[in-house]
Amino acid sequence: MKVKSKIELKFKTPKLAEITFQTLEVDNKNFLDSKLEDDTITYEISNESLTTTLATIDDLIACEILSEKITSINRSPTI
Repeated sequence: MKVKSKIELKFKTPKLAEITFQTLEVDNKNFLDSKLEDDTITYEISNESLTTTLATIDDLIACEILSEKITSINRSPTI
């Protein structure tokens, strides 16, 4: 069985989306397809099992939350 998922993350600014995209892209290569457009990151996940898909989504969300927390610590007004 093939399990496919699509997740879109919309940010307040394109700069925040770009920072998060670049931060997570290193970890995501070869595991999922990602695309950055303006203030939105789109992830497409395709796996052979539901368990693997859910684990990938869980990891992606956890990493995004951490990235968001880190960027909010030292956020300048221009970001």
